[in-house]
Amino acid sequence: MNTLETIDVDISVELGSTTLPIHHLLRLGRGAVIELDALETDPMRIYANNTLIAKGEIQVDEGNLNVVVTEKVIKPA
Repeated sequence: MNTLETIDVDISVELGSTTLPIHHLLRLGRGAVIELDALETDPMRIYANNTLIAKGEIQVDEGNLNVVVTEKVIKPA
């Protein structure tokens, strides 16, 4: 079991994406809103080491944001 404790896994959650020219990015100020290509009801994509592994949703529990896995993504063999 000690071997598994030493393996690093980078987990990221993608809410949506957009394309934004760099000059627009540089002009963004605090509180700016960036429109994404996903709706609030769309599932989030969960990646491990840049590989899609699951889809999920955000839940709020006692003021904490939680990511709940709703679907595992199976890679074809």
